[in-house]
Amino acid sequence: MSKKFDLEAEVRDLCARRDINDALCRYMRGQDRLDPELHRSAFHDDAWVDCGIMKGSADEFVTFAQGFLADLKGSQHIIGQVHLDVDGDHASGEVYFYAWHRIEQDGEPKDLIVAGRYIDEYACREGEWRIVKRLELIDWARTDPTTDGFMSETPGLLLGQRGNADFSHTRDWPA
Repeated sequence: MSKKFDLEAEVRDLCARRDINDALCRYMRGQDRLDPELHRSAFHDDAWVDCGIMKGSADEFVTFAQGFLADLKGSQHIIGQVHLDVDGDHASGEVYFYAWHRIEQDGEPKDLIVAGRYIDEYACREGEWRIVKRLELIDWARTDPTTDGFMSETPGLLLGQRGNADFSHTRDWPA
């Protein structure tokens, strides 16, 4: 028994996956660049988030996360494998992540590494795929002393910045 190929359904599915991936990237970039509007744009207005230490609406979560991350010296969140099940205008997903945070502990800089998964529900409303439910699961974490010799000992490195000072915002190319 062969499965009939439906080109229109296949294109809708691919577009949904592309747009959900875009929401995931806006979420991560909004966190690392301390851009609350971009961060918030990953969620529908009625979204709910549970990250363990905070549960609430998308607005409450973004305010919490932006405040938490602003108190750090830096962060970088990386998306790993993404598994999505798309069904019409709804989808569910599991998104692996790896996150580095520069913290201060007992007066010393430390690297906090957290890895886990987001268990998500998504919806397409008025043509926009966004998160409607997100639960963050932590699979492992560690805190290590910093080892930034390369960065401090190598002249000429271009370092990422937070907020609008980052080159990705300014795009101040040499003449």
